[in-house]
Amino acid sequence: MTNRPVLPRPLVSTDWLAQHLGDPDLRVLDATTQLVGPEPGHTGWSLRPGHDDYLAAHIPGAAFADIINDLSEPDGGTLTKPSPARFAAAAGRLGVGRDSRVVVYAREPHWATRVWWLLRAGGFDNAAVLDGGLGKWTAEGRPTATGLESYPAAEFAGEPRPELFAELDEVKRVVDAGAGACLINSLSPQDHHAAQTDNFARPGHIPGSVNVFMAALLDPATGTFKLPGELRGMFADVLSRPGRKVTYCGVGIAATSDALALTLLGESDVAVYDGSLEQWTNNPELPLEVG
Repeated sequence: MTNRPVLPRPLVSTDWLAQHLGDPDLRVLDATTQLVGPEPGHTGWSLRPGHDDYLAAHIPGAAFADIINDLSEPDGGTLTKPSPARFAAAAGRLGVGRDSRVVVYAREPHWATRVWWLLRAGGFDNAAVLDGGLGKWTAEGRPTATGLESYPAAEFAGEPRPELFAELDEVKRVVDAGAGACLINSLSPQDHHAAQTDNFARPGHIPGSVNVFMAALLDPATGTFKLPGELRGMFADVLSRPGRKVTYCGVGIAATSDALALTLLGESDVAVYDGSLEQWTNNPELPLEVG
């Protein structure tokens, strides 16, 4: 039986990656995706894979992880999580196998945390997010490559963990009972308290939810996650509530950054509500709190 190298997850530093970039079992994935908010007076998001950005500059050796076309379920709503079989096939095409170590990065960190969360939900734990992403890597003068790169295909192995995603029925039960989990909105305070919106079908937040803005988790100078002590202060209200923590946002992407931070703080029962406000606000029978 071999001893598999284990990543210092859930975050690795740019120094760590630079030292291990040539390791044969390491898979580096660029998850850059472009998400543009709705035009004024309209709802709906404009999405495109960040493939052109990847081709122009990526960390040497990195493969491109296409969240929109490969790591989402077709016709399942905006960026709906893929089925276990679809995810396993896509991860295998990216070269992620039983003995792989995976580091994910993007130009905006929530796309990397989304892929990291999908890997965890797929039963794969030996993965981490590059702290500071490509921005920190290039700011430090580290090399980038152009063009397309890939890893040999592998057989992905993992036992799916459906409990890492919360479905609509679970969130409805929490709202109806006022208990059972702490709901956390990862969007901005402006979105959380909005009395009107162009982003969703209706304004407001899921009743009873706490607001911890995803962008506030990051050091504005470096793009890295703040130190655990600072994060603990930001999540003080959340951490004071026992039991399950369920994060949400607009379409289930930013929510994974809050989920990573909670994991970093030692929370073990964390889930992402994948449908998030896109699903919730489109059902006029579901309640919202405004202001």
